[in-house]
Amino acid sequence: MAYLITYVVCVVVMGGLDFLWLTNTSKALYQKDLGALLAPDPNMVVAVIFYLLYIVGIQIFAVRPALEAGDWKTAALFGALFGFFTYATYDLTNMATMKVWTLRVTLYDIAWGTILTGITASAGAFSALRFAK
Repeated sequence: MAYLITYVVCVVVMGGLDFLWLTNTSKALYQKDLGALLAPDPNMVVAVIFYLLYIVGIQIFAVRPALEAGDWKTAALFGALFGFFTYATYDLTNMATMKVWTLRVTLYDIAWGTILTGITASAGAFSALRFAK
């Protein structure tokens, strides 16, 4: 039951925060630096598949260790690290292989992925530790 609670909480938290980021804060950043690469409308099916899979990774690499330790702060640390390494992999690979991928996008995106994943994992672990007893 704890993992179901964490998964649902993570979907809501990550979905909500990333929606705010992508529709407000980062829109100008991505449009300015990567405009020619961006699709006019995102492929929502692919986006949903990404979120569902990524949150499984958060469960395995951040929430599970936190539940075993009995401390949501473990999820914050491992979630932030998971976010850092996954977003860095994506952004640095793009920077290495695409002409128009910028350092600015890379740094903002890695920072966002680190923060987003840390918060998401923390919320999931905290909710399970608090309510799944």
